[in-house]
Amino acid sequence: MSNIKIYGIKNCDSMKKAFAWCDAHGVAYEFHDYKKQGVPRDRLVVWCQTMGWKSLMNTKGPTWRKLSPEQQDITSQSKAVVVMMENSSLIRRPVVETSEDKLLIGFDPVMFESFVR
Repeated sequence: MSNIKIYGIKNCDSMKKAFAWCDAHGVAYEFHDYKKQGVPRDRLVVWCQTMGWKSLMNTKGPTWRKLSPEQQDITSQSKAVVVMMENSSLIRRPVVETSEDKLLIGFDPVMFESFVR
């Protein structure tokens, strides 16, 4: 079983589902809270390079809708990283990393099962 690190915002519904799943299946994890600890820029860049910034950014939530048209006009990874650093709620949750450098974005119980085991 992998050691996993879960990044996100504690009170997010998807995060609560991920925590509950891990707890119910005896999966140990380390949690990194964006609101308290900030977004680690180096990790954000790696995630964008690995998964693509478009898959990492939540463009359906209220934080996205509150951005100005200029802020929403993202055409590059570097601009996406800046906007996500300034608005951590834009990053899809959870982002899960394993000790083997595997990466999963979002919560789906079936995907979680195959990912962490």
